[in-house]
Amino acid sequence: MANRRGLRIALGTVAAGAVLVAVLVGLRGRAPEMAPDFVVPDLEGKAVHLSGLRGRVVVLNLWTTWCPPCREEMPSMQMLYDALAGPDFELLAVSQDEGGAAVVAPFVRELGVTFPVLVDPQRQVGERYGVWGYPETFVIDRAGRIAERVIGPRDWASPERLTSLRALMAADPPAPAS
Repeated sequence: MANRRGLRIALGTVAAGAVLVAVLVGLRGRAPEMAPDFVVPDLEGKAVHLSGLRGRVVVLNLWTTWCPPCREEMPSMQMLYDALAGPDFELLAVSQDEGGAAVVAPFVRELGVTFPVLVDPQRQVGERYGVWGYPETFVIDRAGRIAERVIGPRDWASPERLTSLRALMAADPPAPAS
């Protein structure tokens, strides 16, 4: 009886492993997904279009003021912005707070954030990107494709992150649309 149970467990494990391998092989050949476009205001009310940043590497961070991990990663995002800001890089922090700019502006002042902060109280950006928790960050390449999805806080100023983002920035810009 014990041998049959062990055999069933072993066969189940092999089957699950085979399915996982098949899924990974199938995903490997897929083209990167295009980042959904959006238009949301910054803290001054100026509309920011993601599509207007095509040709740059964009780090798109979705967060809220009430989220402790979001607060935890903000200083490293500021260091990232300080290190890479320029014509080939942009960092957009999109607040999903229901209170909008009235809640977000004091938080931004308190932390001394200088990178672009957008307000999206209707959470349209989060819905388009399928966000289910905060913080969630998308690295978007120069052609507008999602190169990486990061769930949870990270040290955005780590040498590994900076090297990875610089490599994306060094990639050839996309050809102009005809």
